[in-house]
Amino acid sequence: MRIITGSLKGRSIKLPKNVTTRPTSDRTKEGMFGIIDARRYFDKLKVLDLFSGSGNLAFEAISRGAGFAMVIEENPACIQAIEKNAEQFEIDEQVLAVRANVLTYLQSPATGYDLVFADPPYDLPELPDLPDMIIKNGWLAEDGWFILEHDARYDFADHPHCVFAKPYGRTVVTIFLDQPVQES
Repeated sequence: MRIITGSLKGRSIKLPKNVTTRPTSDRTKEGMFGIIDARRYFDKLKVLDLFSGSGNLAFEAISRGAGFAMVIEENPACIQAIEKNAEQFEIDEQVLAVRANVLTYLQSPATGYDLVFADPPYDLPELPDLPDMIIKNGWLAEDGWFILEHDARYDFADHPHCVFAKPYGRTVVTIFLDQPVQES
């Protein structure tokens, strides 16, 4: 797995052995970041990467100019790998890795982030509730985006904050804004 573009372009993200994660595919990541790039500047953005696994999305955001990324992951081997990769990329002051259960973490006092990524297990029972957990509990800054990866079982088109959804193979990327979408 590699960083696609930016200051860390081409750098390999090393994963711990014997850890089962489902990293965001390069195709999905490229599409997702292309959408963000077309509408936002990454310069100094504050990023939250939930169910982080390898830290792939946080590293890509930092590479493109984000100022800070907090990664939340429950697996201690993944946290160690994220910290080691951040150190090797010389961005360890921009990345804070927190070992925690994401659902428990989201119950703590919220801090607004410009971009919140979530790539949960597709069979997570609480997956349909994640947009409201993020938006209603204040995890998005003003003009913040929540980018959720899920499979086709879920359709958020009727969610008042949903602005975009696109499938990339078996993965669907859905984007939510901090404010409800205004009907024209």
